[in-house]
Amino acid sequence: MAATPDLQRQALRAKLVAARQALPDRLERAVALQNVLRVWLVSRGETSIGAYWPIKGEFDPLPALYRWSEASGDGDMRRIGLPVADRATGLLRFRVWYPGCEMELDAYDIPKLAGPADFVFMANAFHGVPDRSRLAQAVGSALKADGYFAIVNWHKRPREETPILGEPRGPKTELRMSPEETVKSVEGRGLKFAKIVEVPPYHYGAVFQRVGA
Repeated sequence: MAATPDLQRQALRAKLVAARQALPDRLERAVALQNVLRVWLVSRGETSIGAYWPIKGEFDPLPALYRWSEASGDGDMRRIGLPVADRATGLLRFRVWYPGCEMELDAYDIPKLAGPADFVFMANAFHGVPDRSRLAQAVGSALKADGYFAIVNWHKRPREETPILGEPRGPKTELRMSPEETVKSVEGRGLKFAKIVEVPPYHYGAVFQRVGA
């Protein structure tokens, strides 16, 4: 009995996946692709890029993308999105990803972000968020009861006064936020202010805790 087209595709896919995983220079190829991707990202103007969670020997773009997201400045908040297939509806959507996110398997047994979270950490990006109240509400709803949200910001000082290796660093002066402004943007939106922590030489951390169950 002849194989159906579906079975033929499955067999071909299995053959190609096995060949990819057996490549003797797979790691060298991955390093070369990482370098190409990093160079390509330098010229991109996007602030959000959709990626994928690599499986079965696929190339992993996430290290290069994470370096790209960490290099944002001057008010830009760069985000990486990973696709999630909902088990109940089969719909596909993207969720923001960062290293250390808790993961679980989606409808196709591909890792996805799990929730709710014990702790959400945001560094050097809150000043560039267009709707900070909405973000605070979203974080509050994503946290477990008594979970924490920590924001690290540059102090509200002129950019010229925050040099690193002799060069001004950080967001534009007019974008910087004082601890009081950060607290006002977050508190009362499902989160309560806990404390301010100094992060020398130029940063501070604002810590909030989820209110209620």
